[in-house]
Amino acid sequence: MNQSGLQGRARLANPVHFLALGFGSGLAPRAPGTMGTLAAVPLYLLLAGLPPWLYLLVTGVVIVAGIWICDRAARDFGVHDHPAIVWDEIAGFLVTMIAVPVGVFWVVLGFVLFRLFDILKPWPIRWLDRRVHGGLGIMADDVLAGVFAAVVLHLLVFLFS
Repeated sequence: MNQSGLQGRARLANPVHFLALGFGSGLAPRAPGTMGTLAAVPLYLLLAGLPPWLYLLVTGVVIVAGIWICDRAARDFGVHDHPAIVWDEIAGFLVTMIAVPVGVFWVVLGFVLFRLFDILKPWPIRWLDRRVHGGLGIMADDVLAGVFAAVVLHLLVFLFS
């Protein structure tokens, strides 16, 4: 099923669908995961000025709520982890950017690193993606991709700042 297969099922007026579809970004005809990650950038920039504990709290809420949001949307759409469901990319990018200096260079590098880990899915990301189902499965591989990207990003911050 492609994005057009969601017609009649996905309703942006439905708050769960609106969030699961990354504020509509997941309906992009090409590279919905990349578009979902791109939609996460302004959200990150809004949160970047928060104290670290509050950024972590909000990111945790995004992740926990995402398990339910993605599970519900997948059931509504009739497809597990439909490509248009990109809330997991939003959560993964927020994880990537935990405690990273705010700046265009770091945002772009975080974006690229997260997309690489999300697309390539090195072990154990691919293992999670294939074996964990439901909302938890939809979220888990992207959150872990965010952790991997964050580790590399923090190493680069340490080396080059």
